[in-house]
Amino acid sequence: MNTTTTPGRGTDDDGAAPAGLGPDAGGAGVIPGAGPAAPGPGERATLRLRDRGAGDARPRYAPEWLELREGADAAARSDELLDPLRARPAGGLVVHDLGCGTGSMGRWLAPRLAGAQHWILHDRDPFLLHFAAAASPRSAADGSRVTVETRRGDVARLTPHALAGASLVTASALLDVLTREEAGALAAACAGAGCPALLTLSVTGRVGLAPRHPLDAEITEAFNAHQRRTGLLGPDAVTAACEAFAGHGATVHVRPSPWRLGPGDAGLTAQWLRGWVGAAVEQRPELAAPAAAYLAARLEACAAGELRVTVHHSDLLAHPAGGTS
Repeated sequence: MNTTTTPGRGTDDDGAAPAGLGPDAGGAGVIPGAGPAAPGPGERATLRLRDRGAGDARPRYAPEWLELREGADAAARSDELLDPLRARPAGGLVVHDLGCGTGSMGRWLAPRLAGAQHWILHDRDPFLLHFAAAASPRSAADGSRVTVETRRGDVARLTPHALAGASLVTASALLDVLTREEAGALAAACAGAGCPALLTLSVTGRVGLAPRHPLDAEITEAFNAHQRRTGLLGPDAVTAACEAFAGHGATVHVRPSPWRLGPGDAGLTAQWLRGWVGAAVEQRPELAAPAAAYLAARLEACAAGELRVTVHHSDLLAHPAGGTS
């Protein structure tokens, strides 16, 4: 589930833990879990939310990273896509949040929708589920009660039965770390449950940095290739998801949801840079030397308040056949 994700599911899909870049290239190290970890033997990166090395019980997506990106995620998500959701069904909303991470989607969305809400938080990491439940909002836009339960499990294996009674399915930074088959299964599960899906913050493969640098395009290309490794959708996620939902008769709306990072976002920008460049080097090791110099220059500009970064994402709202569009 922003993240692989890169950095971050539950959000990413926006960067990766650096490979081939020493501490001299980036200053402070990357937050553990801020990006896609390499899968273990026989294991898909899509599904692994916890590193299982000897004595290593760290969450795959560190809460520190998810906290760092939460403000940028909240500012980026499309409010326009919420308008069709505000006509709630009688009896309130039942929302399934997939790959919930620390629960940032609920903290953003629940106060924007009126009426009683019951949120069912899905994740494979019990620590993140505990954090998400403890930090969940308690009231809706009109003061109605918001309740929460957690379910530990593999979101790539959801079935319509698991979503029975759902009014809405949500996720952040999830689609780009799914395979085409898994995106199809998600669309089928939502269609079978007859509920809409609000899937936010999927990377598009486009990044803008100012001032520009001659290596920007090459780093971007290598990072995008890294995102597609092992059959993951990466920057193709929104197109694939639109096709999958449309194949079940859904009406699909897509809106841009870019991160716009400036001097006030230096901490997030620095972590994103380390992950983004690191993934590019992991994909193309021959970039290690020029990428180290590039990263050092970009981090220096970031620290000086001279760097602006736009990381492009898309939000998707899919309404089931026969639903309100």
